[in-house]
Amino acid sequence: MTIRTKLFSSVAGTLVVGLMSGAGMAQEVTVVLPEQPANLEPCRSIRADIGRVINMNITETLTDINVETGEVEPHLATEWEQVDDLTWRFTLREGVTFQDGAPLNAEAVVNSINRLMNPALTCDSRSKFGDVTLTPSAVDEYTVEVVSDIAIPIMPTLMGTVQIVSPNMPFDAEVNEPVGTGPYVLAEADNEHILLTRNEDYWGEAPAVTEATFVWRSESAIRAAMVQTGEADLTPAIAVQDATNPETDFAYLNSETTRMRLDMQMPPLDDVRVREALNIAIDWEGMGEALFGPDVLRANQMVPPGNCGFNDAIQPWQFDPERARQLIEEARADGVPVDTELTIIARNGFFPNAAESVEAMQAMWADLGLNITVQQLEAADWVRYLDKPFPEGRNPTIFQQQHDNSTGDAGFTVPVMYTSEGQYSTVENEELDALILDAMTSSGQERCDLFAQAFAMVHDEIIADVPMYHMIGYVRVGERIEYQPDLKTNSEVRLSEISFAQ
Repeated sequence: MTIRTKLFSSVAGTLVVGLMSGAGMAQEVTVVLPEQPANLEPCRSIRADIGRVINMNITETLTDINVETGEVEPHLATEWEQVDDLTWRFTLREGVTFQDGAPLNAEAVVNSINRLMNPALTCDSRSKFGDVTLTPSAVDEYTVEVVSDIAIPIMPTLMGTVQIVSPNMPFDAEVNEPVGTGPYVLAEADNEHILLTRNEDYWGEAPAVTEATFVWRSESAIRAAMVQTGEADLTPAIAVQDATNPETDFAYLNSETTRMRLDMQMPPLDDVRVREALNIAIDWEGMGEALFGPDVLRANQMVPPGNCGFNDAIQPWQFDPERARQLIEEARADGVPVDTELTIIARNGFFPNAAESVEAMQAMWADLGLNITVQQLEAADWVRYLDKPFPEGRNPTIFQQQHDNSTGDAGFTVPVMYTSEGQYSTVENEELDALILDAMTSSGQERCDLFAQAFAMVHDEIIADVPMYHMIGYVRVGERIEYQPDLKTNSEVRLSEISFAQ
């Protein structure tokens, strides 16, 4: 689906009113992104390219996660309670309307959850719930009850990922015209830019920014230059080599973890020796510092330190090219087709120096004698390889992926990546499935310990992927605005958090 121009009649009305009341007072900003969003579908907004535009700008969630404290805070829901092991009840904020005039009520929230779970849509955000079935219902106008088929102790946290959308949006089709309750409305979108304008009927405090234009440039140096010259006001991601101005460039702890997913369902990647060889053939320290800066953290699991489930006992694979060659030759001797062409599926503008890291890894894997090719794809094409069912007729793939977990819980990561039914998973292991199910239905320290066991099994026994780094982000902020990056900056740009320098 490609983005096309859209101007809602209702939005136009809001825009006219806003321009009339704010004549001469417009505070406009331009944000330059690394890539064009694949579309503007709210149920795919856990992806950075989409989330940076719409999350908490156009659409909002019932709860919000405080990145400083890790606490779950009210947003469209003002309070919640657990009724029994399988049932949670949420009380909605009253007096809120969607940007098309529809009221926010229990039926609208039920519709949003059912839309997320709709099998006719391949919603990325659904992956946060694993294989869980949710049954929402309206208790009264402002009370929603959500029943799950297994216990979900972190349901309020999970509701911080479900974008609540107008009941007037299509139920069975993805959209490029999201309608939510947020402080901004979509005014225009095409292949060159996206324009958001302030929602003058917003239920909360009016933000300082009245209009925001999102553009995209794949080259980090160009993004940095655009902010430096005033052509843009903010870019949320630049490469470490472009973060040269201490007055405008800031490093921030990035909640993203990068990896290369291995297609375990296809030879030769179905052989554990080949998968281990791919892990130990990389000069991790040299590549990390050169491409991502001295502060980047080597990853050996797909959540950063501090998350419930992080296992600090796992030892990362060490650079050992001789051992890697030995493993490949052992596999070859046993008839494993190690000369089969392997394809790296990479994404343009995915993160700073993403392409350079793929080139470096391709070269180091080629030194083992492996036949490695690279396909650099736009986000809309790359996503075909992200979700099941994976494309028919593909080569065995090594898939470049970046995963955000700013929620503090491995339940947002492990099921989708490592269960047999996981939306991004190539793993099929009944023992691991049972372990993950136990973790998902547990709480407290037991939950964290079970997820830690799952990560150890994935890393040490199954070797399901090639974990890369816990990323450090670099942002450039123009002199005319004030903006403080935080853990979520890589996955969303909250325009309401931008103010103007005096």
